[in-house]
Amino acid sequence: MNKLNYDLIALDIDGTLLTDGHVLTPGVRDAVREAASRGAEIVLCTGRGPGSALPVLDALGLSGTMITHNGAATIDAAKREVLHQYSIDASEVARFRDYCKNGGLHFDYNTAFQMLIEGITPEAEEMYKMFEAKPVMRSSDEPLPNDLVKFTLFGDKADLDRVEAEWNGWDHGLSHIRSGEFFIDVMHKEASKGTALKQLAIARGIDPSRVMAIGNYFNDLGMLEFAGLGIAVANSPEGVKDAADTVTLSNEEDGVAHALYTYAW
Repeated sequence: MNKLNYDLIALDIDGTLLTDGHVLTPGVRDAVREAASRGAEIVLCTGRGPGSALPVLDALGLSGTMITHNGAATIDAAKREVLHQYSIDASEVARFRDYCKNGGLHFDYNTAFQMLIEGITPEAEEMYKMFEAKPVMRSSDEPLPNDLVKFTLFGDKADLDRVEAEWNGWDHGLSHIRSGEFFIDVMHKEASKGTALKQLAIARGIDPSRVMAIGNYFNDLGMLEFAGLGIAVANSPEGVKDAADTVTLSNEEDGVAHALYTYAW
């Protein structure tokens, strides 16, 4: 068996590991399992919370560490424990919540393991079902929890383009990032997939040159730039492709499998 070129392989889920229909194809599953069997540590690195990322890890037949909430919470999947998290101040989140409430925009806010909502639309309900997320309804009269790691706005592209442009002009102590055409995530200013992946590599004693990362969107840029080999799938926006070291096939063409077979061994 050929020796692996990488010891740590970070994989984004949506738009990368899964098809647009959120399917894990047998080809991708088998390639990821083979990389794991050859000794690589496979780390799902996703904007999802643990609850909706764990089914994907289970479908791969793997366990271990997951980087969730765009790097805001690193999780031991087997023990269901938080290894590290970047908490955000509830008082700072309140401004974003009030903006969304006043604008009639759907939002959720997350602790490491729990997703909370104050209302739901048919579109949001369908979206949560697709992502295997199980939000908990909460009264808007209750104070926000103090251990939040992420606030997410969900809506159509035109609304989010407008909101993103407005929020870009705000002066605040958090960061916000477009994690997909229909999502904006608000998090701790130091939280990112790249930061979390770097912390994990240091903890494992793995040099960045021995790290591979595969992603498809702007929230993946940090991990693509940190990794010795950062790979964008072909369905990525041009700005993501430009930042990557190379481009593989799309998520509809088993791009992750193609990248692993081409570069990992």
